[in-house]
Amino acid sequence: MSDDQTATTMPGPDPALRRLDFFVGSWRITGRTLDSRDENVSAQTSFEWLPGGFFLKQEFEAEFAGMPIQSLEVIWYDPANDTFPSTVYSNLSGAPIPYRYDVHDQEITITTDLNGGAKMTATISGDGASFSGGWRPNPGHEGEGNVPYDFVGRRVA
Repeated sequence: MSDDQTATTMPGPDPALRRLDFFVGSWRITGRTLDSRDENVSAQTSFEWLPGGFFLKQEFEAEFAGMPIQSLEVIWYDPANDTFPSTVYSNLSGAPIPYRYDVHDQEITITTDLNGGAKMTATISGDGASFSGGWRPNPGHEGEGNVPYDFVGRRVA
C-alpha cells in the first residue's frame, strides 16, 4: 500500500471539534476574585490545533491573586458524551488535572471534580472577539481550593 492510499483511509477529526475553533488564537484575560474590589486576575493564553486536528493545545500563564500559574492543556472530543475532555499539566500540581468542556452556540461550560468540583460558565460575544463569565465551586464545596472569580477574555490581535 502506498503512502497516498494510507493517508486517504485514515479517519479525519470529528466535525464536532470545529466548535472549538473560536478559541484558536491568543487571549488576554482579566478579572477579580469575588472577595476583591480590584482586578486581581490577569492571564495570557493561546490555543492552537496540534497537527492532524484531533487535539487543541492551550498554553496558559496567569497571576491569580498574587499566585503565578503556568499550564499546558490538551483538549479532545468524546463523541459518547458530546463533550471535550481535557488534561491540564500545571505548576500547581504534580498530577494531571482533568476538565470537561461543553461548547454549544455562544455558551461555554467547563467543569472539574478537583477539590470538590467547580464549574465555569461563559458567553461568547456576537463578534467572537471576547467572552465573559465566572468560575464557581460546586455547592457545598466552597473553601476547598476552587476560588470563585469573574473574568473577561479579549482576543489579542
